[in-house]
Amino acid sequence: MTTLSTPLHEQLTALCSDLDTPFFVYDLDALSAHVSQLTAQNVVKLWYAVKANPLSSVLNTLDDAGFNFDVASRGELTQVLAQDIAAERVLNTGPAKSPAQIQHFLDAGVTTFVAESLNQVRWLNDAAQQHQTTLTVLLRVQLRWPAGDKNPLGGDSLTPFGLGSEQWQQLTLSDYPALDFAGLHIFQWGNMLDAAKLASLWQQMVSPLKALSNQLGMTLRILDLGGGLGVPYEPEQQPLDWDQIIDSLAAIKAEAGVQELWMELGRYAVAHCGYYLNPVVEQKENYDEHQLILAGGINHLLRPAVTGQAFPVQALRASAAADRQYHLHGPLCTALDHLGTHPLPEDLGYGDWLIFSQCGAYGFTESMPYFLCHELPAEYVFKQRQLYCIRQSENADYYLR
Repeated sequence: MTTLSTPLHEQLTALCSDLDTPFFVYDLDALSAHVSQLTAQNVVKLWYAVKANPLSSVLNTLDDAGFNFDVASRGELTQVLAQDIAAERVLNTGPAKSPAQIQHFLDAGVTTFVAESLNQVRWLNDAAQQHQTTLTVLLRVQLRWPAGDKNPLGGDSLTPFGLGSEQWQQLTLSDYPALDFAGLHIFQWGNMLDAAKLASLWQQMVSPLKALSNQLGMTLRILDLGGGLGVPYEPEQQPLDWDQIIDSLAAIKAEAGVQELWMELGRYAVAHCGYYLNPVVEQKENYDEHQLILAGGINHLLRPAVTGQAFPVQALRASAAADRQYHLHGPLCTALDHLGTHPLPEDLGYGDWLIFSQCGAYGFTESMPYFLCHELPAEYVFKQRQLYCIRQSENADYYLR
């Protein structure tokens, strides 16, 4: 269950009495405390995966904690640089790096890239020569195991992320004099909650990656394990133990013999600081099942439709009523607009609010806000025990022309 601080709960309750449209809120005080713990170690260099949540105040909090920034688009780069974060602290990832995008990043001062293909290696070298500079490059590798997991990052499935070892072996590093091939990147599993399984996967990666670096004649100085550290969405799930993760990473770093170990944390860094507040439109009973119809749905929180796993939720107000199972539905004209089945008080109805947690990552910016022309949600931050609106809710005429 979500545990809000008393000041935040009181201010949200007061705010909801004046609103009738959904909104997000991000507890920056909690975020700052969390990410400061993550950077209090010297085992792994941490990059923040901006795709998880590109909000300016979130980026500033991560910047203050000492994170660097993993960006995968021009828009993310613009947003990071707008926070006065130096381009030298940016890592460009993502499968669709065109020559034009590479030029854009170099023009902005970015010099560290993950290459996902043989073409990208060539384009990076050409651009570096034009800029008379040397780029730090990591090659992204796809590995496969006989009976592995399937998930949104691919697991053992074919994905657009990087190349297999056999394909990378076609590369002759000396053909690209403007590139410093510093290491390898691998990231195939998302939202992992089993620390032992994570350690096992990392362990299995070391041998084939070292073999590839030897075959290429590359001195493996950097190993980038991406992200994949999960957060609990179900009541029975337990959070990862960061100290246990660090111990595993220290062992992997020693076995790989690398100078630097990198990770790109998104969900694990910011998920727990975010909440989505959503007003109830009505309760109804249908075929002996109870449903709550809500003002917002997958137009603001798409993840349940993509993964089949809902965000945790509870009623904002206290209730002495018994719980019953509800199917939660948003306002869209599609059966996909389903936010899960949850136990909630049986006395809920129009005027009540639900609060979804773990929404600091893959919330609004991952969703489909324009379908059916509903309002865009407002966004608030809670900082130094005060609630601030950083973006008002907008009607469809804000973006329709």
